[in-house]
Amino acid sequence: MARQHARTLWYDRPKYVFMEFCVEDSTDVHVLIEDHRLVFSCKSADGVELYNEIEFYAKVNSKDSQDKRSGRSITCFVRKWKEKVAWPRLTKEDIKPVWLSVDFDNWRDWEGDEEVELAQVEHYAELLKKVSTKKPPPAMDDLDDDSDSADATST
Repeated sequence: MARQHARTLWYDRPKYVFMEFCVEDSTDVHVLIEDHRLVFSCKSADGVELYNEIEFYAKVNSKDSQDKRSGRSITCFVRKWKEKVAWPRLTKEDIKPVWLSVDFDNWRDWEGDEEVELAQVEHYAELLKKVSTKKPPPAMDDLDDDSDSADATST
């Protein structure tokens, strides 16, 4: 029986790259994470052998990477060697395999987060300046001075 590829979703974060191998009720799961590649294999519920080999876009820290199995999938948390460097793709080659897709449910464009956060802080600081700028108190000479007449009638 020929091996097939497991459908794989991936997304990028500042410290990790996440991959989810979508295989329900998998058995005989093997995950090998090396500094430049990942090898995944298992059997599906109906006995089909699945095998994926991924040459990474960049070097990873295999010793600080792990995988977690659930009833629906196997998720790999792969620590990047260079943190806060966005990966434009998962694979070394600029060719996207048909079985590999971006996990848009978990994808975030975190690259510009620091700039957005800085802009929000600057905007907040401007608002605080406007609120805290002290102006002279309003003139109250147009108010009637009824307090003296009230005191005179009450005594």
